Amino acid sequence: MVRSDEVDPGGWENVPASNLIVPVDTHMHKICHLLGLTARKHADMGTATEITKAFRSIAPADPVRYDFSLTRLGIRKDADMAAFMKQFKEISFERFEEGMVEPKSKPV
Repeated sequence: MVRSDEVDPGGWENVPASNLIVPVDTHMHKICHLLGLTARKHADMGTATEITKAFRSIAPADPVRYDFSLTRLGIRKDADMAAFMKQFKEISFERFEEGMVEPKSKPV
C-alpha cells in the first residue's frame, strides 16, 4: 500500500517504506531461516523484526521489497528452491571472498 507498482496498489502516501516490518508467514519464515536471516523457531513479531533488520541492511529505504518474490518460492509448486539456495550460497560466498560479508557456509 505504500508503493504504487505492479504488485502494490498504493494509497498510503504518508507512510515511508523504510518504516515497514516484513510480514512473516510460514513461507517467509522457512525461506529466511534457510537463508540464515533468522534462527528463531516461531514466526512471531520478534522474528519479523529480526528479518526486517537483515533486509534493512541490504535495502534501508525499503526492507520489505523482497517479500513478494521470496514468499513465492514457498508458495509456487514450480519454484526450484534447491536451485535458488545453491545460487544464493554461491553469491554469498563470492561476497565473502571479496570481503563484503561473512559466510554462513561454503557452497557445495
